[in-house]
Amino acid sequence: MPTYYNEEFETLPRPVLEALQLKRLQSVLERVYANVPFYKNSFDRAGIKPADIKSLSDLQRLPFTTKQDMRDSYPYALFAAPMEEIVRIHASSGTTGKPTVVGYTHKDIETWTDLMARSFVTAGVHKGDIIHNAYGYGLFTGGLGAHYGAERLGASVIPISGGNTKRQIMIMQDFGSTVLTCTPSYSLFMAEEAGGEGVDFKNLKLRVGIFGAEPWSEEIRKEIEAKLNLDAIDIYGLSEIMGPGVAIECIEAKKGLHIWEDHFIPEIIDPESGKRLPEGEKGELVITTITKQGIPLIRYRTRDITSLTYETCKCGRTHARIARMSGRSDDMLIIRGVNVFPSQIESILVGIEGVEPHYLLIVDRKDNLDTLQVQVEVDEQLFSDEVKVLQVLAKRIEKEIKDMLGITCTVKLVEPKTIKRSEGKAIRVVDNRKL
Repeated sequence: MPTYYNEEFETLPRPVLEALQLKRLQSVLERVYANVPFYKNSFDRAGIKPADIKSLSDLQRLPFTTKQDMRDSYPYALFAAPMEEIVRIHASSGTTGKPTVVGYTHKDIETWTDLMARSFVTAGVHKGDIIHNAYGYGLFTGGLGAHYGAERLGASVIPISGGNTKRQIMIMQDFGSTVLTCTPSYSLFMAEEAGGEGVDFKNLKLRVGIFGAEPWSEEIRKEIEAKLNLDAIDIYGLSEIMGPGVAIECIEAKKGLHIWEDHFIPEIIDPESGKRLPEGEKGELVITTITKQGIPLIRYRTRDITSLTYETCKCGRTHARIARMSGRSDDMLIIRGVNVFPSQIESILVGIEGVEPHYLLIVDRKDNLDTLQVQVEVDEQLFSDEVKVLQVLAKRIEKEIKDMLGITCTVKLVEPKTIKRSEGKAIRVVDNRKL
């Protein structure tokens, strides 16, 4: 039987859940219109007042909020609560320019803590677990989000953060960690380091891993589960919306991530036209927060590519599920007119024997044409084999990428541990084009 953290809210009948969403949506629209000049101006330009939103379908009449809007409002102009009510400030890692800043009231922290505890239980975690939290602490929301949720659940949490991987492995052995939280790429790095130290994860007590902060494929899940001897669960969150715990897979199905609709309204749109797409179609995820006080966001374009289903889940939860992220609309590569996500190439690579799950895509432009080089590690035994064997493998990978994606690339096979590892988000793409 499934275990719930808050069975009443997790299993609300859809009509009741949608009535709650509408009530909370109308309330938050009134708040941002009254307290955030950006939203008042935005709504006024669109010719819409909060009172015009009388149904959930009316939500699509409202304008979007983008990451650029957040940057333009740096640091506090989007806050809907006065600074004396803001008890925590986080910021995104921001790859370019200034970070996006988010503020939390005491109630926001309580909500986030509850949703992370709910997410842990959904993933099969319970009060008796020892949670090895290797997400980064600090301005990044991952570490503290998971930490507070673990404590709310009553589990024991080890706030180890990232780095010093050999020590992490020792701690997991000595402290009897049963749950691991980190990025999926870092978990594979841990497995690699453990192998070098002669440590077999089968001898550890780990049984659940909760992995997020970067896209990963079903093939990588199988790889992690085999190497770390645990159930690998996908979690989703972003600092702009809350942090980790916006959505998570249930341990029973591991088929789509339940997005907590009593706090967030999800939509899927066409990234180009901005039009809402029907259930099941893949597009960009848009989220409206309906309980946040510090910095509520209306129709925030996440740039994450997924799809949405309202099908009943075997776990009994009624909240919609989003599919595993296939990439982002703004890190999508366009190579000679073909749209390519790193995760698509990853799914090809991990299905080939002798190839390690570490790769780098190098995009360049030569004679006004885009070029793609795929650097991929092979295992020690294969790398020491005949040159002819490596050439055959490289040609096979090139053909499989061509067959699946319709693009021509060159594959460079490199020896193990050549590609730089990351203890945070893995760097998968180097784009040298001057576009």
